[in-house]
Amino acid sequence: MIRVLFAAADHRWTEYAPHLRRAFDAAGLNIELSREHPAESVDYIVYAPNSDVTDFSVFPNLKAVVCLWAGVEDVVGNPTLTVPLTRMVDPGLTEGMVEYVTGHVLRYHLGIDRTLQSQHGHWDRHIPPLARHRRVGVLGLGALGGAVARALSALNFDVHGWARRPKSIEGVTCHCETRGLADVLGSSDIVVLLLPATAETHGLINSERLALMPNGARILNPGRGTLVDDRALLAALDSGHIAHATLDVFQQEPLPPEHPYWAHPRVTVTPHIAAETRPETASEVIAENIRRAEVGAQLLHLVDRVAGY
Repeated sequence: MIRVLFAAADHRWTEYAPHLRRAFDAAGLNIELSREHPAESVDYIVYAPNSDVTDFSVFPNLKAVVCLWAGVEDVVGNPTLTVPLTRMVDPGLTEGMVEYVTGHVLRYHLGIDRTLQSQHGHWDRHIPPLARHRRVGVLGLGALGGAVARALSALNFDVHGWARRPKSIEGVTCHCETRGLADVLGSSDIVVLLLPATAETHGLINSERLALMPNGARILNPGRGTLVDDRALLAALDSGHIAHATLDVFQQEPLPPEHPYWAHPRVTVTPHIAAETRPETASEVIAENIRRAEVGAQLLHLVDRVAGY
């Protein structure tokens, strides 16, 4: 019998338990899933960083921690976590992110906001360029960023991506290192932020890097709120250098009602809805990782503790 502890917010138990049990059965795993296993009996933890579990040292027989979230910045540095940690790369989450980003990129590309604001009897003809003449920069080419870059390329956008390490994606011009970041920012009409939250990416989009962007560029951030220096972005928006920003993630969530983003005419706020882990598909990923761990195979989406993701 394999004992799996479910450690996440209360409402997640109701959402996930039936899907996890079905996925475990389909994978041929004999698992007892519970929220209340004795610590010494726990083999695996299905984990969300907002759970009550903060000290992993109390689980002497723990084999691995399987995270429900794509972002692991709140747990990766926990000194009591010494077993393998995996992050969630869920097909449903990836599809949701692709849909959100392509929708807003097309909104910017086609000038939909301008059209919606021109319903006053004035014949305002605005013909956008073709997608192949619109350059979109994607910062972060991991599971989500890579999927987004491929989807935008399939729509015929001129896609340039940036990652810390060299990448190769068909249809996407890939850049890396500091010079590559400057090249992508300096030539992109629309920039999509899908980098992980690490010490190196904190405040990456600051006044210096915003100044590299073409006048009238647009920013889309469905990645991490910590990527953006809020004061610098607001200043760039106020000056008109950045024409618009669509922001789905923030340094404080929910975004406080008094935050200037809410009322800014060049900002669209969405309430962290770009991508959500789907219990049905996420449960299959969790079951597969536990199956792999039981047979000594390489875990999927294993977190690099040094890199932080």
